[in-house]
Amino acid sequence: MARKPARMWRRLERPYTRTEYIDGAPGTRVRMFDMGNKSADFPVMLTLVAKEAVQIRENALEAARVVANKYVSRRAGASNYKLKLRIFPHHILREHKMAVGAGADRISQGMRAAFGKPVGRAARVKPGTKIMSVWVKPEHFEIAKEALRRAAMKMPTPTKIVVEKGHELLKGKI
Repeated sequence: MARKPARMWRRLERPYTRTEYIDGAPGTRVRMFDMGNKSADFPVMLTLVAKEAVQIRENALEAARVVANKYVSRRAGASNYKLKLRIFPHHILREHKMAVGAGADRISQGMRAAFGKPVGRAARVKPGTKIMSVWVKPEHFEIAKEALRRAAMKMPTPTKIVVEKGHELLKGKI
């Protein structure tokens, strides 16, 4: 079955997270949360911050992670950055699957038992929540900024890029 449009899941709803009570709850599709050189200490930190309250599906998180990681690792080098995904998709999305097509009215039960089956996961985000952070050296500042801009294109909410650490090292670049 085809994936539903993201607008169906964007609105914040009541949290549905207790996987011990949910049969068939899918695992997360986000492969990694920490990438790059995890042990090094980098002086500049940039963060992607959400501007609106929204649910971000796991496939959007994974797409943003992949595009940011690929851009920074190819431009700056594998050992010259650290990237961290700061949110986890805890919320389980449900869908009430309806029969469609000819003769569907005979098969369908309408809204009877319409609670829905688990189909995916999403991260619940409020305004000001840090979604993703990149740590780099000052000479790779523009690369990290572009990587976060590309990751922001995959998000269902407006975002902003904030320099959290290393302002003094970026004279004339901000």
